[in-house]
This record gives sequence, C-alpha cells and structure tokens, in this order.
Amino acid sequence: MKKLLNTLFVTTQGAYLNKEGETVTVNVEREVKLRVPIHTLGGVVCFGQVSMSPFLMGFCAERGVLVSFLSNYGKFLARVQGPVSGNVLLRREQYRLADDPNASAFMARSVVTAKIANCRTVLQRALRDHTDKVDDTAIRAAADRLSAILMHLQTDLPLDRARGFEGEAANVYFGVFDHLIVGQKEDFRFAGRNRRPPLDRVNCLLSFLYTLLMHDVNAALEAVGLDPAVGFLHRDRPGRRGLALDIMEEFRPFLADRMALSLINLSQIRAKGFKIMETGAVVMDDETRKNLLTAYQKRKQEEIMHPYIGEKVAVGLLFHVQALLLARFLRGDLDGYPPFIWR
Repeated sequence: MKKLLNTLFVTTQGAYLNKEGETVTVNVEREVKLRVPIHTLGGVVCFGQVSMSPFLMGFCAERGVLVSFLSNYGKFLARVQGPVSGNVLLRREQYRLADDPNASAFMARSVVTAKIANCRTVLQRALRDHTDKVDDTAIRAAADRLSAILMHLQTDLPLDRARGFEGEAANVYFGVFDHLIVGQKEDFRFAGRNRRPPLDRVNCLLSFLYTLLMHDVNAALEAVGLDPAVGFLHRDRPGRRGLALDIMEEFRPFLADRMALSLINLSQIRAKGFKIMETGAVVMDDETRKNLLTAYQKRKQEEIMHPYIGEKVAVGLLFHVQALLLARFLRGDLDGYPPFIWR
C-alpha cells in the first residue's frame, strides 16, 4: 500500500477496504494495516484481489474520491464515481488543449523530449555496463546525435517539426540497437523495427512489452479521469488511444527496451521459446510469455526515485504518477507537464 499524491494505491492481494467514521480503513487478514482520513484523498486505486465495502464506495462517491479497480496486471476494469463534474471539466480542458495547435505542440515536445532523453540514457548505460562488448564509437555517436536533437526540442517548434525530430531520433536509436545485444547474438539479431506481425525475436519481445505498457498507461489515465483516446502528439484516429500512446513514449526505452535487452543478454529467455510461422511472423510460446510477464511484474515492484516529486516510487506506479501530474497540469495547478525523465 502506498499513499501518493493524495491517491491511495492498494496492491496487497486479499486486502479489504471499509469505512470507519470519516476514515478509509485497509484490512489484511482481518488486521487493520492503514487508516487514511477521507479528506486527504483524491482517489483510491485497487490492484487485483482487493475488495471494498459498498458503504465505502458510496462514501467515496459522496466525497468526490474516485475509486478504480485494475487487474493484477494493471488492466483497467471498473471505476466508481459519484455525481461530480470534476472529470467533465478535466476532460474538457484536455479536449481544448488537444484542439489548440500551439498547446498540442508544447505537450508533444515534452513527451518527445522525455522519450529521446531516456533513449540516450539506454545508450549511455550500455557504454557504461558493456564497454568491452559494444561498438562504443557507433553508440557514442548516436548518443551525441540524440543530445543535439534534444537541443532543437528546447525551442518553440510546431507539432510537425517535433514529430520529425522524434522520427529522426528513433532511426538513430534503433540504428544502433543491435549493438546493445551482447548475449545470444546468433539467435537475437535486430535489423530495425517491424511489427504486425514482428518478423524476428527481438521485435516480438518489444511488441509484447509495448502492449503491456500500453495497458498500464491506459489504465492509469482512466483512473484519474482523463480520456486515453485524445492525445497531443498522436492525433485523433478511430480506435487509437492517442493520449495513452503519448504518455507511453516516456516509458518505452526505460522499461520495455531495457527489459528486452536484459532478458536477452542475461539469457533469461531462449531462442527455442519462439516459433517462426509460415507467414514469417515470429511468436513466443506460452512458457516464454509467462516468463516475460513474471519479469515485467517483478520489475514493476522495484522502486526508483521519481525525478520530479522527489519520492521513491514503485516502477509500476510511475504511470499513475504521470497521469496525476498531467491532470494537475490540465487543472492549472502546474505550469507545465513534467514528463518522466530517467536519471
């Protein structure tokens, strides 16, 4: 359990929440583990097998405390919300900014900057950790080019220019991604991004991890009342979760790319766990998928220092922190959206 930015995250499986006077009480195995006054809370997020009394649900709805239920894997399931207008106002502000080209460009530059900075950190970590195994000249040149692109993004660029720099940065980053694979080199080669379907084992891994990430970010946005479909960098398209894709950009290199590289380089996954179909598509078997999910959940339980709020936060809660910070920016509590930049 963690109280964070006025949101209570309950991750202890089997926990039961009920109402005691003006307080939310968290019980585990019939023992009270935490009491939180309702007036200090803006939301309660329950992961997995966490239940709540109907009286507490009604109490939270009455006091404007948003209650969200997510699966153990972070998939959004349901939300309990009272007759308040806060989310309507929040979403209207989101839509207004998304309709404003200058505001959209401002937001897009924030998430693109974070994505590129985190890509550069992945490259720098590889230089630090595998100096004798990687092509340091190529990786250093790529990291330098990403630094130069970040300088351009500090200026007042229109949305299309920001997208152009994002595309160039992706080409630079994935252009040296194969150099970051230092184990099982014969079985795990990377020649560029491909998807739908992935045509090699590395892309198969990346696509699956990006899907997990997408679910988590989408759930976090839903939990704070934002519309995951209306983004700033990714514009409206039927069936596309534009805002979820926007916020996800910050986490791709930090979480998904790094995890794929670690699993390969530490031989925690093997080539035999993948099948090549007649169409050329590469799919992973059930055992590999299970191992990947376990590693992903384990990674989400690790804690890091959040660079903006200055608190230790579980990796799995970073999406929720960013969603809350975005909501605060849209409400006018912050001057800008502080994206997650990995230190």
